[in-house]
Amino acid sequence: FNLILGGTAVGTGLNTRIGFAEKVAAKVAEITGLPFVSAPNKFEALAAHDAMVEISGALNVVACSLMKIANDIRFLGSGPRCGLGELILPENEPGSSIMPGKVNPTQCEAITMVAAQIMGNHVATTVGGSNGHFELNVFKPMMVANVLRSIRLMADSSVSFTDNCVKGILPNRERIEKLLNESLMLVTSLNPHIGYDKAAKIAKTAHKEGTTLKEAAIKLGFLTSEQFDKWVQPGDMLGPK
Repeated sequence: FNLILGGTAVGTGLNTRIGFAEKVAAKVAEITGLPFVSAPNKFEALAAHDAMVEISGALNVVACSLMKIANDIRFLGSGPRCGLGELILPENEPGSSIMPGKVNPTQCEAITMVAAQIMGNHVATTVGGSNGHFELNVFKPMMVANVLRSIRLMADSSVSFTDNCVKGILPNRERIEKLLNESLMLVTSLNPHIGYDKAAKIAKTAHKEGTTLKEAAIKLGFLTSEQFDKWVQPGDMLGPK
């Protein structure tokens, strides 16, 4: 761990004694038990804070992932009848004073706000890291503040999201099975058996007439009931054959 201490204003070490920087770094290492050393290039260490931008970038990556995860969970839990409704989210608090029985995905909403804030902090940290013209980077206090805030926000919100949302999520198996069986994309499994064109016609017919794929396939004369049941198995569509 490089320490800038001993570089004084711009990195020259002017007005310090020879060996001061090394002795201080050794003492800090002794006290903390961490491998602190005197920065070999104090000009660079004072003017550039690339490591801090990198840390902020790592937090930004996690924030992006959390934003997607929380939104996926929120949308999959939308319902109970007018949305996807494939997930049952924990009911942590009353949802609405004007809509009885409404459940809001509050934990998902909270962590997406945290993610947005961390992304904003990263932008500010990036701007700070790109400054520091020639010598001392005067943006360091802002960069440090944003990185520390992002770390705290990420840690606290992740624990809350896990405890108050993720651990309590349940699959709505009945709803999942219904949507799965009604999906027109199951026709994809028929491609190897009857070809793309016939499979596409089955899907379009079922969609146009409001029937199931099976009913459309039998009506068009492309398949028997037994063939459809044998070839259209969602469990067999999870990977290449």
